[in-house]
Amino acid sequence: MNKAKSSIWVFGDYRNYFQNRVTLQLLARAREMAPRIGAEVCAVIFGHDLDEYVGEYIAHGAEKVYALDHPDMAEYRVGPYVTLMTAAVRKYEPEIILVGATDFGREFAPRVAKRLRTGLTADCIGLEINDDGLMVQTAPSFGGNLLADIVTPEARPQMATVRPGTFQELPHDYEASGEVIRLPLPDDLPRPRVRLISAERLPQREQRLEDAKIVICGGRGMGSKTKFKKLFELARLTDGEVGATRPVVHSRWSDPDTLIGQAGRHVSPQILFSFGISGAIQHTAAINDADFIIAVNKNPNAAMMKLADLAIVADANQFCSALIRALKARIRD
Repeated sequence: MNKAKSSIWVFGDYRNYFQNRVTLQLLARAREMAPRIGAEVCAVIFGHDLDEYVGEYIAHGAEKVYALDHPDMAEYRVGPYVTLMTAAVRKYEPEIILVGATDFGREFAPRVAKRLRTGLTADCIGLEINDDGLMVQTAPSFGGNLLADIVTPEARPQMATVRPGTFQELPHDYEASGEVIRLPLPDDLPRPRVRLISAERLPQREQRLEDAKIVICGGRGMGSKTKFKKLFELARLTDGEVGATRPVVHSRWSDPDTLIGQAGRHVSPQILFSFGISGAIQHTAAINDADFIIAVNKNPNAAMMKLADLAIVADANQFCSALIRALKARIRD
């Protein structure tokens, strides 16, 4: 048996490291959970020229890093990645595996779970260790109307994908040290069915909603699709990003990628503006980590007004227009 100590593994997707911080966020959460089960926190990374990222993962909480560094792994291919991860898990037997709920994670993690014949909770917005030492995985269900707490009592490892922005990464620790386990590339690794010739990441013109320091979020209280578009002007003036509630997205006032809620994105900005939002639990569960919330609503008794640090009783559309005018005047001056 190869497992000397219980461990929590975080799979590292480093391909867009400086924008995609979910791996670091999961390392931070793993460090919080690990003492509850006497586990060590490990990162797992496959690729080529990995030393910089290995060091980054150690500096952000990994006590040990399993790294497979080989030219043949320079480009991501789901087949070899799944095969290698499955073999590593069977050899070292981690208790828990965490993967970011990105496009990569949603493709990779379910395949690993199926190979290992274990459970997987997708798109989690919360992780805890209960009194029985089991990982409680909180995820939206029934279209985001309910939150389900899920455990995996028997099958191992316990697996979850977690939405970016759910947890806060640890500060970079320049004094941190950790063990690095170099994994070999197996000679019998199956040849991929598809040969990747080249790959290029499309440039991102805007910051990701989860990474924005200022989020301008609007609800049906804005009044119409035309009026809702004012929020994008406000976001441009404040270097923020626009989020929306589910009714707004369903009404096609805004793109589905802007949905903030249990069935959408989880944000933790320094400042969150809430325009015309009543404050349903599906939405507020995804903004609880905002540092400061400014809510604008005609109804002083709305749930969002009670949650806000600053509540302004006003028409959301009119207040937004006035704020835009004030900011433009300040820029001119």
